[in-house]
Amino acid sequence: MVGGKKKTKICDKVSHEEDRISQLPEPLISEILFHLSTKDSVRTSALSTKWRYLWQSVPGLDLDPYASSNTNTIVSFVESFFDSHRDSWIRKLRLDLGYHHDKYDLMSWIDAATTRRIQHLDVHCFHDNKIPLSIYTCTTLVHLRLRWAVLTNPEFVSLPCLKIMHFENVSYPNETTLQKLISGSPVLEELILFSTMYPKGNVLQLRSDTLKRLDINEFIDVVIYAPLLQCLRAKMYSTKNFQIISSGFPAKLDIDFVNTGGRYQKKKVIEDILIDISRVRDLVISSNTWKEFFLYSKSRPLLQFRYISHLNARFYISDLEMLPTLLESCPKLESLILEMVKNQSTRRHGEKREPNVMVSTVPWCLVSSLKFVELKRSIPRLNVYYTKKAKCAFLTELVAIPRCSSTCVVLVL
Repeated sequence: MVGGKKKTKICDKVSHEEDRISQLPEPLISEILFHLSTKDSVRTSALSTKWRYLWQSVPGLDLDPYASSNTNTIVSFVESFFDSHRDSWIRKLRLDLGYHHDKYDLMSWIDAATTRRIQHLDVHCFHDNKIPLSIYTCTTLVHLRLRWAVLTNPEFVSLPCLKIMHFENVSYPNETTLQKLISGSPVLEELILFSTMYPKGNVLQLRSDTLKRLDINEFIDVVIYAPLLQCLRAKMYSTKNFQIISSGFPAKLDIDFVNTGGRYQKKKVIEDILIDISRVRDLVISSNTWKEFFLYSKSRPLLQFRYISHLNARFYISDLEMLPTLLESCPKLESLILEMVKNQSTRRHGEKREPNVMVSTVPWCLVSSLKFVELKRSIPRLNVYYTKKAKCAFLTELVAIPRCSSTCVVLVL
């Protein structure tokens, strides 16, 4: 009985607890719901009578019809949403249709969104879904993301507010469609082209006076004229798939190179990439990429990247002996983020070779310029097999590592 009385008191206290979120102005609550999926937003209608209809004022639709088997309900819900927002704006429309794309009238839904001042459009369909021509002249669109969509050939493109264009596995009717999209977006800042089905044998002539970030993969070749470009992320197989012809060069380069070609071809590609790296201040590099550079430079003078001040490198633990050479190549390095991972291929073959990291001299950046170091490494056994006492001993030893500077701080997260 004592326990029952105590439980009643707690319940009484909770029931009288002030509901601070419900006291917020409705426009602010609507903004909070806007950042939830539509499914979660609708669920809040069960909280109280005040919340029953608040989700209907949210200027966005974020649905995953692919996960639902009730097609008719989804169609009715979407059409009802557009009817209720006939005279108001829609900030966001995200639809993940997947393999059920043929059951929905995607073109009419996108047409409806473009007439309601849509800002963010994110559509994941599957192959045969064509994007309507209305998308090419949407004057309010800021962020466009298309996955597995088919673009039609526009006569005219005008996207005066578009800043982010993200295409994954998108098909184009010809090589000029994507160029029209880019040239018709006068404030474009970010362009992502992933596994893009660009017409084979064609090179994308990318010209933009506002582009700041570009992300391309190995399935597209690009000639870049973008004087404001700040960051270029490129993945390539065998051949270099980008050429920068603008006078400036991006400050940040994120490079992933996997060689599948012949020796002469590989040598030419590596030499071209090394010239690009020598011009950047911020470099992100994978273990495979640096390993190719390391093997290339073994019989040559030490590579020198005199402008690099920030380095983010991902190393296989078995390849850590390459690290000193990399540090010696960056004499002005100020920030180092090093992620150490296990090589899955060596794990499958049962190899347990420990890296032999030996240095004859301390890399110059360690004593002259380096200010920040972040080491990332997953240690599963530390969490599974170690006792609490053993963990404390391990971390105590880690923090006790000698430091040359009294301002150096070791943080264990």
